[in-house]
Amino acid sequence: MRVFLTGGTGYIGSAVLDALLRSGHRVTALLRDTEKAARLESRGVTTMVGDLGGSKSLTSALQQCDAVIHTAFEGSPRGVEKDREVIETLLAGLKRAEPGSGARPVFIYTSGVWILGNTTKPADEESPVDPAPHVAWRPQHEQRVLDAGENGLRTIVVRPGIVYGGSRGIVSDILKDALNGMMRVIGSGKNRWPTVYARDLGDLYARLLEAPDASGVYHANDETDERVNDIVEAIADHLTQRPDIRHMPLPEARRKLGTYADVLALDQRVRSPRARALGWSPSLSSITANVPRLFEEFRRGRL
Repeated sequence: MRVFLTGGTGYIGSAVLDALLRSGHRVTALLRDTEKAARLESRGVTTMVGDLGGSKSLTSALQQCDAVIHTAFEGSPRGVEKDREVIETLLAGLKRAEPGSGARPVFIYTSGVWILGNTTKPADEESPVDPAPHVAWRPQHEQRVLDAGENGLRTIVVRPGIVYGGSRGIVSDILKDALNGMMRVIGSGKNRWPTVYARDLGDLYARLLEAPDASGVYHANDETDERVNDIVEAIADHLTQRPDIRHMPLPEARRKLGTYADVLALDQRVRSPRARALGWSPSLSSITANVPRLFEEFRRGRL
């Protein structure tokens, strides 16, 4: 399939790109860095240098695409507004595209499990959303994508857990802090994080792309329900010189991190039955059981 990918050099986007290439798809990737573009082109990827605001150029690039996978998000004051605008641009462009496969064009949107809020019991794709303030805008964007599925498109929303693996992301930041001798935990650390290995997450996107009947919401989570304290302790125990571990009270964390502190303190148990019904099964489960591997990946800077 001919796939247009936003955020192809981002943390999630790069994992998706790797999975698409492993599956033999032809990818056009939108990115902002010309140096990174050259690296992707050496792997057979067609690149388009620009940003999420370039509506005319985006529409033109979609003319010969079978699918769009949107993983990019701009962390700026206009990030939410730009995400809304690019959704509209991508959906409109995809509707006018001429898919070579003859099948319905596919749009896959990247959301996240923080949209669920705290979960008092395991939450699957049918569970109601209760978004933390940090992602209060997400439900509207998800719904716009899902509604577009009634107009000749096959639309999908993926909600990844906290992604781990490689040298980027929240868990890699914890590894870096551990190596620097000081680890900080927001709140008591008794809360559970839903997590997913980056390579497994990329494989789910490829599987969704290739499943002709896949549509709607899909969770991506390894379902291990590990507590933050257990993750931190496993990382600390791996090092010869044990780092200090400091628990930061939530009010203090809010002063420093704003609403981001609250999502890190969410207690969540998330299930992914719809993804597993497609045959998706994470190859790697549990951060605590794979700490040596994660440190190795972190040092190598890649999966």
